[in-house]
Amino acid sequence: MENESASIVYLRLRKQVGLPAGAPIRLRDVARVLAEPELEGKLLELELDRPEQRDGNLIVIDTLRVISAIQSKFPGLRIELLGEPHVLVEMIKAEKKPSLLLFALVWLLLFFGAALTIMNFHADVSMPEVQVRIVEMITGEKDEHPYLFQGAYSVGIGFGMIVFFNHLFKKKWNEEPTPLEVEMFLYQENLNQYVVAEELKKMHRADSSAKRN
Repeated sequence: MENESASIVYLRLRKQVGLPAGAPIRLRDVARVLAEPELEGKLLELELDRPEQRDGNLIVIDTLRVISAIQSKFPGLRIELLGEPHVLVEMIKAEKKPSLLLFALVWLLLFFGAALTIMNFHADVSMPEVQVRIVEMITGEKDEHPYLFQGAYSVGIGFGMIVFFNHLFKKKWNEEPTPLEVEMFLYQENLNQYVVAEELKKMHRADSSAKRN
């Protein structure tokens, strides 16, 4: 214990992790640990919490809980914290097999919704008349139905969307994130901050009630 009391443990909490529902939360799951080799293995297996179904699927583990768990098991350790003050743990249930019927319905809804959006936009800006005028300027002849130009324009819209979103099914042209990925990342960050704030409020209210009782 003298060696342990003189040891320094460096902890860096992760921002968010996912664990199978019902699994205990151990230190190895929520943090990176740097300590003496014989101590590091014991710390990594330290159990911080064993969530129950009533706890929900989102659990916040803050630094105070981590320090308390470590000191109760290894008193006298010197703990140096780095990075995040808390970690959001998502308890993930086993995924169900996706429904092909539901996938087809969603795909059709998105397909026709996007098509109607583009068609309504073109109607608002009088795109057919513009295309007729462009063909007339290029060829010198007026064509009320420039199908060749409209076909090339339609293919160009699809190709432009692929280049803009940097995606073709699971294929990416480069490592640059797409605009949709950036927006999803920002949405997830804001969602995580909200969840953490709400969970900390609940913990504070629970601690206040326990002190009053």
